[in-house]
Amino acid sequence: MPEITLLGTGGMLPLKNRFLTSLYYEQNGQAILIDCGEGTQVAFAQHGLKLSRISAICLTHLHADHVTGLPGLLLSLGNTGRQEMLPIYCGTTTVMTIKHLLYVTGGLPFDVKIIPISEKKPQELHFTDIDPLLTVRTLPLSHQAPCLGYQIELGKKPEFLPDKAKALEVPVQFYRTLHSGEDVWLPDGRFIKASEVTGPPRQPLKVTYTTDTLPILAIADFAKDSDLFICEGMWGTEDRKDSMNEKKHMLMQDACRLAVKAKAKRLWLTHYSPAEKDPHVYEEELQMIYPGVNISKDGEHISL
Repeated sequence: MPEITLLGTGGMLPLKNRFLTSLYYEQNGQAILIDCGEGTQVAFAQHGLKLSRISAICLTHLHADHVTGLPGLLLSLGNTGRQEMLPIYCGTTTVMTIKHLLYVTGGLPFDVKIIPISEKKPQELHFTDIDPLLTVRTLPLSHQAPCLGYQIELGKKPEFLPDKAKALEVPVQFYRTLHSGEDVWLPDGRFIKASEVTGPPRQPLKVTYTTDTLPILAIADFAKDSDLFICEGMWGTEDRKDSMNEKKHMLMQDACRLAVKAKAKRLWLTHYSPAEKDPHVYEEELQMIYPGVNISKDGEHISL
């Protein structure tokens, strides 16, 4: 069961009550961290999460509020006794920035492998060590620097139907194998297909994360039918629209409109401007656009 936590919801610079935007996704006791701005390791401690569970880090782009927490986090991760290699996925233009940040760690007790991702076309990554059914997809966004959106998809196994297995007189010791989707030969010579004792395919769980971008239509397609859509909303006033377009960011209202087009089940806003002290003042207006909007706060958590 995926556990999702927003470590922070701020953009540009951290506030005393708002850390920088970062997403923690945990599955089977292992986690993917998306973005790591200044103070991310402090947010881990504040929200009771374990650094030792990080299996991979994915970065959206090279701007400071998304990457400069890496040295401290990696050093703290080294103090947990970690020895296995840590992959860091990032766009090709971010690679050199990450290499420079690694210089200040002074050496780590584990290897870090920087894995470049194309910033020009969508990519698909597989995290079979976390879960064989876990897939991460990327989407090139539209920001001042090349930027990537991420979608984490967890496939669901078809439901196992024991009554059908009993009707076919399948021995109990084969139930687990059939439930995993594998066909089996029985001791009496019969061949049983997994599809004979399982239900129809089930919709996967989808978590989509996009921040630091114009509200391009490709995001709505990317986030289609997401169980959780996490999207930036720097400002909540429409008179900021031209300013946001110039800086290639979006309004809270833009995020809500994308959620409607995507038919997302729920929307969490994030990456608020430090000048937006109380984003909740826009809640009623935003709910008129998309009723499932959540003006999220640091530590926002859900189990899917």
